[in-house]
Amino acid sequence: MSKDIPIACSLSADELPRRLGELSAVGTDALLSVDAGGVLRFRADERTRARLEAIVAAESRCCSFLSFDLSEQAGALALTITAPEGAEPLALDIVNTFVAKTDAS
Repeated sequence: MSKDIPIACSLSADELPRRLGELSAVGTDALLSVDAGGVLRFRADERTRARLEAIVAAESRCCSFLSFDLSEQAGALALTITAPEGAEPLALDIVNTFVAKTDAS
């Protein structure tokens, strides 16, 4: 990852709530678990994959300092978010947004 990429989200104040809602909705609908390393595991169905691929593409544009890896592992979709030094809290915020509603259920 290049050190020249600024650690900043480019979403506007109007776009941010919608994006957070998308993350939370996918978490509520399909999140299975989060492992100790922060890897999110989701149901491995086509709808969930499409939703996660759209989120990864969108987040990669607005938070280009983060890296997203979506793969299928052991019958689940595994999403790994990697942050450069100093941006770990932002990656954790994304993880927590996926998890938020599932914890409250």
